[in-house]
Amino acid sequence: MEQYAAEDDSLASAREAGQRADARPVSPAAGAALRFLAAAIGARAVVEVGTGCGSSGLWLLRGMRPDAILTTVDVVPEYQEAARSAFRRAGFPANRTRLIHGRALEVLPRLTDGAYDLVFADAVKTEYPDYLTEALRLLRPGGVAVFNHALEASPFDDGPLSAPGPETAAIRETGRLVREDERLVPLLLPVGEGLLAAIRDPDAA
Repeated sequence: MEQYAAEDDSLASAREAGQRADARPVSPAAGAALRFLAAAIGARAVVEVGTGCGSSGLWLLRGMRPDAILTTVDVVPEYQEAARSAFRRAGFPANRTRLIHGRALEVLPRLTDGAYDLVFADAVKTEYPDYLTEALRLLRPGGVAVFNHALEASPFDDGPLSAPGPETAAIRETGRLVREDERLVPLLLPVGEGLLAAIRDPDAA
């Protein structure tokens, strides 16, 4: 899967910058899945939680409509400067991206209800359940929420010596919430470190 998803120079450079900065960029296969999802829904407005050095943002932008805007949030200004440079080198004008510096749970509540087509979360894993709450508010009917590092969302039987840590517990809780929410159509994609995707059912209340 990773070999099938070809990177050009801009994508490879952004991913390598993320690896050097320890920003844990998405893999090519996970990036290709993000591009596919954004293209499939004709995304015009996307929120990314966790800018990193711009790798996932580039994949999203390439799947979004030509007039679409990516809003991306991160607490590390150096990451966002690297991402800004990556977007510029890839040929995206400045008005296609809105980079917001700050904690996601302080920024997301300020964004407009029901105004976004896709929300992608790849940040503080212990906050994933809270990101889901915000995503459900931000997404339009038919919009898609996506969470990275989701392979840990699969249920496991933990013994007394293998209790999950707080990050794993939060990811699993997010997986459970998505699976049990009747407003959502869930899917766990085994690409990269796992993508948990969910469509907000347009027919659900």
